[in-house]
Amino acid sequence: MRHGGQILVDQLVAQGVTRVFSVPGESFLAALDGLHDSGIQNIVCRQEGGAAMMAEAHGKMTGKPGVVFVTRGPGATNASAGIHIAKQDSTPMVVFVGQIARAHRDREAFQEVDYRAVFGTLAKWVAEVDQIERLPEYISRAFHVANSGRPGPVILALPEDMLSSHADVPDLPAPAPQPVAVSPAQITAITNALQTAQRPLVVAGGSGWTQSASDALTKFAENWNLPIAVTFRRQDRMNNDHPLYAGDLGVGMNPKLGQRLAKADTILVIGSRFGDIATDGYQILDPTRPGPRILHIHPDPDELGRVFHPALAIAAPTADVVQALAQTKGAGTWADWTAQARSDYEAWQKPAETPGAVKLEQVITWLAANLAPDSIITNGAGNYAAFLHRYYRFRQFGTQLAPTSGSMGYGFPASVAASLQNPDKTVVCMAGDGCFQMTCNEMSTAVQHGAKPIVIVANNGRYGTIRMHQERHYPGRPSGTDLANPDFAALAKAYGGHGETVTDQADFPAAFARAQASGVLSVIELKLDPDMLTTGQTLTQVRAAALKA
Repeated sequence: MRHGGQILVDQLVAQGVTRVFSVPGESFLAALDGLHDSGIQNIVCRQEGGAAMMAEAHGKMTGKPGVVFVTRGPGATNASAGIHIAKQDSTPMVVFVGQIARAHRDREAFQEVDYRAVFGTLAKWVAEVDQIERLPEYISRAFHVANSGRPGPVILALPEDMLSSHADVPDLPAPAPQPVAVSPAQITAITNALQTAQRPLVVAGGSGWTQSASDALTKFAENWNLPIAVTFRRQDRMNNDHPLYAGDLGVGMNPKLGQRLAKADTILVIGSRFGDIATDGYQILDPTRPGPRILHIHPDPDELGRVFHPALAIAAPTADVVQALAQTKGAGTWADWTAQARSDYEAWQKPAETPGAVKLEQVITWLAANLAPDSIITNGAGNYAAFLHRYYRFRQFGTQLAPTSGSMGYGFPASVAASLQNPDKTVVCMAGDGCFQMTCNEMSTAVQHGAKPIVIVANNGRYGTIRMHQERHYPGRPSGTDLANPDFAALAKAYGGHGETVTDQADFPAAFARAQASGVLSVIELKLDPDMLTTGQTLTQVRAAALKA
C-alpha cells in the first residue's frame, strides 16, 4: 500500500524525471513526502510564476516535459504565466496542482478553483484525478499528451484527500517511442516544388529540434544553396556564422529580410506555426489574400492551413523531415538571391551607435566575440532583447532560451534552470531593469541550489518597450512607464551572489571576467543613457518623428 503522493512520485521516476520545480503547499504534502527519498531533485522556488518558467525552460532544453508542483488557488494562478509560455512556445510541460478535498467542491471552499475552466485554453489537456487507483493512468496520459504532436502543457489537479489516501496499484511504464516514417513521396513533393522555384526561402522554427536536426538543416541548405531564415527567438536552429544563414523573422527584424520574405515565390516552413510575428503582424504576407507558394511542415496536422493556405502540407516531426531532406541535392537559379540574403544579414549586424557611456550594442558584440559557442543566453521581453537578436550570433543548438510569447520576467528563471542543467557552461541572462524585477526574487533559489548564471541588467530606468510605443502614439506624454530601481549589484550581494555596476563601456570586459570567476550567481548592472531606446532610434528621435507625423 502506498499513499497517493508516493504513487505519483514513483510514476515520475518511471517517466525518467530527475528534477522538478515547486513552491510547496499544504494541498500536496503527500507528494512532497513522496519526493523525500525519491532521488528526484526538488528545486524549491520563491513564486509559482518563476517555478513554472524554470520548468518550461527545462522542457525546452531537454525535449522532455518540465515538471512543476504548485498549490491550489493563488499558487495555480501565479503559475499561469509559465503555462502560457509553454503553450505558445510548444514546450512539453506537466503541471501538478493541489486541489481542495473532493467533499468540499462546488461550495467556493478555501482556494477552490475550477481548473478545467481556468486553464482550458492555456493547456493541451486539463484533468482532475478523483480516484487514487487511476493516478498512474492519468500521469502516463499526461506525459504522452505533453509530448505528442505539437508539444505543450498539461495540468493535473490533485484533490488533497485523494493524494493522502492509500492504494495498492501497479506503476505504468514510460511512453513507448513513436517512430514516424517520413515517406519518400513527401520528400519528393518538397524537392519537386523547390526545383521550380526562382526565389526560395526556408523558414525554420518551432520546437522538436536537436543538434542533429540543426546539422541536417545545414546540410540540406548546403546541398541546395538555400537561404535559411529562422522565426522569433529560434535563432539557434542554425549556426548564425554559416554563410547560408539569413537572419530571424522576429520583432524588430531586418527590413531587408522582411522584403525578402515578401518577394519569395516559394517558402518552405519547417516546424514553425508561421504567424503574425514572422510576417510583421501579417503586413508582409496576408493570409486573406493569395501569396507565395507555402510548403508547410509541422508535427500537428491541426496547424496546417490554420492561418496560411499551404500549397503542400506535411504533418510530420520536424527532425525526421529535416534528416530526410539532408539526403537530397538540387540546384536552381537563385545563387545571387542566396548570396544577397547573407550580405543583407551581415550589413544588419554592423552596430548602430547608441548614446551614453555604456553602449548595449557593444556589450552584445563583445559577448558574441568572446563567449564559447556552447554558452547559453536567456532573455525575457523588452527593447534590450532587440539588441541581442540583432547583434549576437548563436552557433549551437540549445543555446537560446527565450519566450516566443513575449513574456517579461522569463530570462532569469530560465537562466537558473539552464545553469542547473548545464553546470559546466556559461549561462548569461540578458534582462531589462523592469524585466528582471518581475522574477529577481528567484536569486534566492539560484543561491540555494547552486545555480550561477550571469545576469546583465540593462538599466534605463523605464519600461522601455511601452515607452517606445507611448512616444510613437502620444509623443511627449509619458505615463506609467518610469521605474524606481534598486542597486542591482548590492541586491545580488544581499542574496549571496556577486554584483557589479558598469558606468563605462571600457569596464565591461573586466567586470564580466570577475563575474565568471566568482563561481556564484552574478549581476552586472549596466547604467544606460535614458535617451537610448531601440537599436535604431533614440527616445528623442522617436518622439520627434511622431510629432512631425
